[in-house]
Amino acid sequence: MPKAQTGTFQFPCDKLHCADLAWFLQRYPMSMSHDDQLSLEDGRVQFEHNQAEMEAILRPDYQPSARTGLREGQVVRPYQGQAVDLCLSRGSLLLGDDVGLGKTYTTAAMLLDPATLPAAVVMQTHLQDQWREKIETFTTLTTHKIKGTKPYDLPLADVYLFRYSQLLGWIDTFDDGFFKAVAFDEIQELRRGEESGKGEAAKKLADAAQFKLGLSATPIYNYGAEIWNVMQFLDDAVLGNWGDFQREWLKDHRQVNDPEALGSYLREQNIMLRRTKRDVGQQMPPINTIVERIESNDEALASIDDLARQLALKTTTGTFMERGRAGRELDLLVRHATGVAKAKNVARYARILLEADMPVLLMGWHRDVYDIWLDELAEYAPAMYTGSETDKQKRESVRRLVQGETNLFIMSLRSGAGLDGLQHRCSTVIFGELDWSPKVHEQIIGRLDREGQQEQVTAIYLNTDEGSDPPMVEVLGVKASQSSAIVDPGRQLANRHSDKTRIQALAERFLASRGNKKEVA
Repeated sequence: MPKAQTGTFQFPCDKLHCADLAWFLQRYPMSMSHDDQLSLEDGRVQFEHNQAEMEAILRPDYQPSARTGLREGQVVRPYQGQAVDLCLSRGSLLLGDDVGLGKTYTTAAMLLDPATLPAAVVMQTHLQDQWREKIETFTTLTTHKIKGTKPYDLPLADVYLFRYSQLLGWIDTFDDGFFKAVAFDEIQELRRGEESGKGEAAKKLADAAQFKLGLSATPIYNYGAEIWNVMQFLDDAVLGNWGDFQREWLKDHRQVNDPEALGSYLREQNIMLRRTKRDVGQQMPPINTIVERIESNDEALASIDDLARQLALKTTTGTFMERGRAGRELDLLVRHATGVAKAKNVARYARILLEADMPVLLMGWHRDVYDIWLDELAEYAPAMYTGSETDKQKRESVRRLVQGETNLFIMSLRSGAGLDGLQHRCSTVIFGELDWSPKVHEQIIGRLDREGQQEQVTAIYLNTDEGSDPPMVEVLGVKASQSSAIVDPGRQLANRHSDKTRIQALAERFLASRGNKKEVA
């Protein structure tokens, strides 16, 4: 409430406000109508009942409800059933379980409850077929893949699968409450809120649904303020309006003042549930993180000097619009030049692993960088999974890697979220280019570090001391501290495991095979 407000005060009539006001009125009695008094008391009783129910669900000895509608031989794991019952009890939940703990199966299990049907599941473009396959092999639910962005008469089904890119075209059909439940896969796709077309449509879809489930091990990609936008699609009251959130939680327009306190608050409200692999008994070896400094091609960076200098000048002396435009152009220019400048040395590093018959995920961002890699590593018949391939071509690339037809899988940094299956063949990822978000890197590593992986996962970052890499590494550290504290409040930072022994042995063997006796650093 504004501090200067006087006279009559009005509050939303929901269970949380009723509970808070009932507590407040024990100390500071106020007059109200008899009907308001009854509503307040009814809301308080419901709140306390719901809290007791959710506390029981979250106890370690809780036994989840039985599910009917599973295929023969399929089971819902206890921690998955716990998440299902919590979402059904509360009506909304952000499920932040570690990558690989089966959030897709948890969603399918929740949709076995008749009260949630028909349901909508929204996912990234390349995951529509994967979602249909997993739902139909795990349950007896029927699915329908939404085709195109123009509404049509929907066939009878239990679950309708939307791509985020299709939502805006269907926005006018979401008002009628046809969908009783909605699940947003990789909900960080909505981190910009309603300022985007897909965000506007997603909000209308969520508001009309009775049950809302958000899925992401990495709900915050950049700075902590993104969590407010994410929560608008699940429970828009839990963090208040933007003014409330900014006043209570932020130190500027994007950084949270106390990320651990915010993370704890979201758990206290039972709006966020997160379990790690360790929590559910999946003890996997720590990620072997290797950071290597490699040389870059000075000519590639020198070629942009004049233009970069002009753009840098505009970012400090231009108008507001000019500064913003120049900053974006400078970022794109320097990132591109940095990727190109180190592309050949990245390819040479990857060759060491490929020569040892080791499957490799090679991560990049720019088409020119991919072209250099394709040229330098053509003999390994690389498979491509970037923004240029169709869904059919991407599925074929995954098949080629998993079935052993290639050891080299070149993937775009932002194409890996939600993808499953790579862990059955590959355990090594090379970051030939960096992303501005640390959670993008985490998502990619999570494609390999999941159930079905038989080896320790190795993540190799090939950075240069020139160009965009140094400032990006610095910003990545700040963003990681924000998101990690909110997602895992109270967790001590673990020492990063780094063992180069295996890589050095491969390098020595590679050099020896070429008659090069030069000592490996």
